Parts: sequence; C-alpha cells; structure tokens
Amino acid sequence: MGFRFPLATVLRFRESVEKREELELQQVQVQIAQTQRAIDELTEQIAQAQLTREQAMLEPVPAVHLQAMVRATEAASEQKKALLHSLKALNKLRAERLQAYQTAHRGRRMLSDIRTRQQDAFEQERARQQQKFLDDIFVARLQRD
Repeated sequence: MGFRFPLATVLRFRESVEKREELELQQVQVQIAQTQRAIDELTEQIAQAQLTREQAMLEPVPAVHLQAMVRATEAASEQKKALLHSLKALNKLRAERLQAYQTAHRGRRMLSDIRTRQQDAFEQERARQQQKFLDDIFVARLQRD
C-alpha cells in the first residue's frame, strides 16, 4: 500500500489559494509597470512640449498656438498627476497582495513540510518492514539448514 496523506485535499486547496494569490500579485505588478511606463512617457512628452514651446517663443508665433501648447502641457501634467495617484494606490494594493501571498505561501509550505515528514517516516517504516521480512527469511533458511 502506498503513502496516503490524510490532509491531501487541504494541501491541494492551499496550493490553489497560493497560486491565485500569486497571480493576483503578478497582475498588480503588471499594472504598476504599465502605469510607470505611462508616467515616464508623459514626463518625456511634457519635457518635449516645454522645449518646443520655448523654441516657438523665439520666433513670431500666433498666441493661439502658444496657448494650445500650454494647454497640452497642462493636460499632460494633470494626466501625470492622476497616474501618480493611481501608482500610489497600486503600490498599496501590491503591498496587500504581497502580504496575502506570503500568508498563503506559509500555509501551503507548512502542509507541504508535514506531508514530506510523514512520507519520509512512512518510507523509513516501509524499509524497516522490508528489512525485517528479509531478515526473517534469512533466519528461517539458516534454521532449516
């Protein structure tokens, strides 16, 4: 008879919880990376717009064009502020998801360690029984001869 772990269903459940938490953490990390990339792009866009506006001010340009450049820069700045606020919320969510994942990981790890110890004990006992059986056969043959 093979090794049977009485808490196998609980272990499978803990493994699924851990996997789900890991996936949720990864999703949040992807969102953080995307938001950071968008912030970086907006920062570059704002810097380029300011440079373009400064160069345009050196030449005669209609005021409407300058106002449009200023409005575009302000809109990009507002969008960047919103993304920074979103990034802050995402970092908080990441910390929460990391905590949940670590808790799930510890719970699964504890059961995995218990299973490993029980399986090792089972295999040692099985090896002892096999050795005892072989010893009994050897003693029986010696007594017969």
